[in-house]
Amino acid sequence: PCDNPSPESSHRHFLDVPQDRIGSTAEKMTDEVDIATYGGEKQGLMDSAWERQQRKTFTAWCNSHLRKKGMKIEEIDEDFRDGRKLLALLEVISGESVPAPDKGKMRFHKVANVNKALAFVASKGVRLVSIGAEEIVDGNPKLTLGMIWTIILRFAIQDISVEELSSKEGLLLWCQRKTQPYKNVNVQNFHMSFKDGLAFCALIHRHRPDLIDYDSLRKSNPLENLKTAFEVAERDLDIPQMLDPEDIVGTTKPDERAVMTYVSSYYHAFSAGQAAETAAKRIGKVLEVNRENERLMEEYETLASDLLTWIHEQMQWLAERAPETTLQGTQDKLEAFRAYRVTQKPLKAEEKGQLEMNFNTLQTRLRLSKRPPFLPTEGRLVSDVGGAWRRLEASEKTYEEFLLSEVRRLERLEHLAAKFNHKADIHESWTSGKEETLQAEDIEGANLASILALIKQHEAFESDLRAHQERVEQLMAIAKELNELNYSAADQVNARCQEINAQWTRFGELSAQRRESLEVAKAQQERLDELRLEFAKKAAPFNNWMDSAKEDLMDMFSVHSVQEIRDLQAAHVHFTENMEQARSEYDSLMAIATAISEIAGNSFNPYTTLLPEDVSDKWEEVIGLVPQRDLILQKEEERQIANEALRKSFAVAANEIGPWIEATSERIANLGLQVEGTLESQLAELEVVKEEVGGHRTQIDALEQINQQVQEALIFDNPHTEFTMDTIRVGYEQLLAAIGRNVNDIKNQILTRDSKGISEEKMQELRQSFNHFDKDKSGQLDKNEFKACLLSIGYNLAGGDKEETELAKLMEVVDPNQTGYVTFEAFVDFMTKEATDEDTVEQVMESFKVLAGDKPYITADELRRDLPAGQAEYCIARMSPYEGPGAPAGALDYQLFSNALYGQSDL
Repeated sequence: PCDNPSPESSHRHFLDVPQDRIGSTAEKMTDEVDIATYGGEKQGLMDSAWERQQRKTFTAWCNSHLRKKGMKIEEIDEDFRDGRKLLALLEVISGESVPAPDKGKMRFHKVANVNKALAFVASKGVRLVSIGAEEIVDGNPKLTLGMIWTIILRFAIQDISVEELSSKEGLLLWCQRKTQPYKNVNVQNFHMSFKDGLAFCALIHRHRPDLIDYDSLRKSNPLENLKTAFEVAERDLDIPQMLDPEDIVGTTKPDERAVMTYVSSYYHAFSAGQAAETAAKRIGKVLEVNRENERLMEEYETLASDLLTWIHEQMQWLAERAPETTLQGTQDKLEAFRAYRVTQKPLKAEEKGQLEMNFNTLQTRLRLSKRPPFLPTEGRLVSDVGGAWRRLEASEKTYEEFLLSEVRRLERLEHLAAKFNHKADIHESWTSGKEETLQAEDIEGANLASILALIKQHEAFESDLRAHQERVEQLMAIAKELNELNYSAADQVNARCQEINAQWTRFGELSAQRRESLEVAKAQQERLDELRLEFAKKAAPFNNWMDSAKEDLMDMFSVHSVQEIRDLQAAHVHFTENMEQARSEYDSLMAIATAISEIAGNSFNPYTTLLPEDVSDKWEEVIGLVPQRDLILQKEEERQIANEALRKSFAVAANEIGPWIEATSERIANLGLQVEGTLESQLAELEVVKEEVGGHRTQIDALEQINQQVQEALIFDNPHTEFTMDTIRVGYEQLLAAIGRNVNDIKNQILTRDSKGISEEKMQELRQSFNHFDKDKSGQLDKNEFKACLLSIGYNLAGGDKEETELAKLMEVVDPNQTGYVTFEAFVDFMTKEATDEDTVEQVMESFKVLAGDKPYITADELRRDLPAGQAEYCIARMSPYEGPGAPAGALDYQLFSNALYGQSDL
């Protein structure tokens, strides 16, 4: 090896920098940079102040990068002589691998290492002129500083670009833009403009106003300004101090290259901070979207669970079918049910509609943010809530039918029970004393007249007994019906009925025994009082008729229409018309009684227990009951007329509001299918319809009041209208729900249109195509309709056997919930391709990588440093520990977390 090689043995390199990449006003670099002229513009070629400033600045700049390799230089013209640290510096600042240095310490090893470094620089488009490896190995300060300046230009300044300006001009423009708002700062160059230190302070304050109180600085105190800027930059921004404040102040004109080098460190430091801020904002945006979606999911689950629980509780209540024993108890239940219909259910219907709208909005947000569709907990799907709601309405219908049936049954029971007791009272009144009479010991010793009288009396009794047979049968029939209708006091009825039946049986037996005894005695006594016998024979049936007439006139009734009461009135008129015939019979009977009285006075009539006075009193009683019956029937007629007026009042209101509900429902359905006009105009029209529908609430409430009166009057039918309160109420609720769904659908379409950037004309075109194939106007397409729609707009499906496979994959995209149908929103989402900037899993992962300093993991301190507190703790709580090699304790896996945000793994 030769310690002093000849100039001819030196390898020369050239620095070639394209003019458009390193533009400079103060230092224009041509295609070749002659290092031999470096510093030639200075007085004395190597002015001591110039050299001192550059040595300190370049040394600090090199050390700021070499520390990443655990290296440091003290003397720039000595420590680069062996080429090792020079190669290490190039590897750090380029981010690329450089040739490995030779391990020897001989001169030719050093020359070889420097040549490798110069060749690497040349490979980056830089051509060195008038410099060889020997000059660097020999420690030439001028050429060494020139080489380092060339490296700084290439790797620290050349890539700076601001508003189409690059290199030095770009860096100068960056300084001007950042310091423009600050007083006493006017950056025009990289020497005098920075001498008072205010430009440095302004750059720091612009990016980190918390580090410097700029208003307290004075232009008259440059040394203090420079010290402040350099100390803050080194302490808080990790920018090493490359300049001495005293040198800057003490030099007539600070060295431009030294200042440029130091200022470029500011640019790179703040640019890195800006990148971290951008990354943090992107992560923050994604996290906020995800947290809001989680909140909406939890809100849906809570609302769905509460609604299903309420439905379950109501269905348990509605399933109760224990019959009441009183009419009032059942009517109280019916009143409670109507109160539930008016107060509780409408609120829950609104909650159900809100649940469906929240679910659709959430699915739209998830689709637009590229998240997987939301699948609620099993049993809490919208369809599950809808099914439970339909079952609730079915239970309501059967429960109301049960209560109304119970009202009719108990009303019928009360009527039958009263009728039974009334007939039983009459029967028991008739039987009173009859058993003792049949058992009387009046035959023994009686004369013929008495015997004949007893025979005739008994024949009259048997005639009366046969006449009462029908009444007893009626009592038995009523008792049977009461048992069949589960009358609560059926035991008492049965006991009384059994006693009547047993007594009736005894009457038959006693009657037969007495008749036999009288027949035996008849052979001994043959005297007949024809007149008394005739009275007895006529008086008994007439008395029986009067009993029946009293029973009919006092009979209770239950009618439900004007016609029924008028039928009863007609029957009563017929009865009064027959009273003349009864009066003739009465007059005839009284004539017989008068004849008996004329012959025998008021003597005892052995043929009958009836006295003329008894018949007369009963006749007067019957006569008195006729006008009472007239009054009762008239009052019932008035009540039925009032009920008929209620029916007609309800019918008038129902026949007005019912067709309006049907017409408005059809109008809303047609509005959802129209393609003319903008979505906003359709939404405005729906709002108008919604206000109009809300205005009819008072009519619905008024109709509810009329219906309440109808129910209280126990009116069960209405021939004047086909509408019931249930159909009106359900139709109105469905109308409100349809408006809510259409408003929600159009808002989602607007959200989809705006987020996708779709024109109004395109939306109308898509709507027209969709409506054309929506044959049943249901607002959704089945699989075959969706296929036909795709083919009609020119979408190419694979032919042959692959067509069904491709169509099935498309259905998985547009119908993630596997309902078998494609909504208009899903159709629009499929037919449009988003052109806007979207957050993808790759972008989020790259943003975390920036915050982590290019590491495959991130720490909790790094998250808390760059993210807001809430977002940082959200990430820390959900990130899994990093399991890769070389990770410190507490390292977190941001890659797995990023995939989980987009549904590609479990969060």
